[in-house]
Amino acid sequence: MMTGEPVNILGMSREELRSFAAELGERPYRGDQVYQWLYARGATGFDVMTDCGRAFRETLHARARIAGVAQVKNQLSPADGTTKFLFALSDGLQIESVLIPPSSAFEGDDPGDEEPRSSRERLTLCVSTQVGCPLDCAFCATGTMGYLRNLTPGEIIDQVLTVRRLTGRTITNVVFMGMGEPMLNYDAVIRAGMLMTDGAGIAARRITVSTAGWADGIRRMADERTRMKLAVSLHSAVPATRDALMPVTRRFPLDALRAALQYYYARTKVRVTYEYIFFDGINDTPLEVRRLIAFARAIPCKLNVIPYHEIGFAGPEGIGASLRPSPRMHEIVEELRRANLTVIVRSSAGEDIAAACGQLAVQGLRRSRSGRSTRGVPDAEHGPRSIVTQHRHDRRP
Repeated sequence: MMTGEPVNILGMSREELRSFAAELGERPYRGDQVYQWLYARGATGFDVMTDCGRAFRETLHARARIAGVAQVKNQLSPADGTTKFLFALSDGLQIESVLIPPSSAFEGDDPGDEEPRSSRERLTLCVSTQVGCPLDCAFCATGTMGYLRNLTPGEIIDQVLTVRRLTGRTITNVVFMGMGEPMLNYDAVIRAGMLMTDGAGIAARRITVSTAGWADGIRRMADERTRMKLAVSLHSAVPATRDALMPVTRRFPLDALRAALQYYYARTKVRVTYEYIFFDGINDTPLEVRRLIAFARAIPCKLNVIPYHEIGFAGPEGIGASLRPSPRMHEIVEELRRANLTVIVRSSAGEDIAAACGQLAVQGLRRSRSGRSTRGVPDAEHGPRSIVTQHRHDRRP
């Protein structure tokens, strides 16, 4: 018989729960029952699992626990109905998730959706995958926190379960676009995605993994034929510009990113989404637009154009402190459409409560000004690896 501390079962797969039930002296089908209670019904305790039998529930009380995220507060945008949730983790760290209302997800239906849904039906949750982020993108408030740790599969899936329970609403879409770089927590993200699809009933085609351009993860998604969609935060197809905006380019240059994306499409035949913010005087020039069109034509894709959201509240440094939205955004969008590219313009859902794209950052969790906490990047589960060769203050305009 097992001894020691109770085991956290939130985040376990169906097979793991079947094995766990067997270790407890039960038939494996008991694990199937617990799986349904956790992910389909969102149970937070064992007493509600009435079909499991009293003796088994008592054993679960002694040998298991359900530990994910705990709601600290939520903030509702009076402007558009976006809700930002602040969650506490078991070690006291905190993360944010954002529930995006149907009318604010896109300006119009997304023509790339295999099953177009009316705006009234879509309800999207933006989830976090790390506490902070090590990639230090100039336009993202999360990067000012540095990197603290990866989230567990249970902490990721529980963002979905908890928001569903708190709101009583059906979440139709999930985007891994909150705090953190999903590809640097790949195994946990894929596990959580599987639990969302098999357990919580969210179709894989309605789950999107967004990366800053971590090419190794893109290739791994291709090799594993992951059914979730892929989005890439691009923001420039000119190497020097992208390097200034996104230090990950020093690890994976644009050529390497393009090659990984071509490999991904060749393996999956699923088109990629590029996320793009146009900054005044930086990536909105005629040269930048021409390079973007050429890059986008490498494989079938669509472009999500996102308005720039102010992050001055997070204390950005260097180029990040000088970024401004491009007044040419809509003009460029029309130029891209004339080039026969599919372009969707995102709305600014939640900007008034610092919940829009790029604005997530927990108050009080900030990296030291030395920048040391952003230099080590977690490589899968094997410890830090440095990808950034310069500190942010070395990149001032």
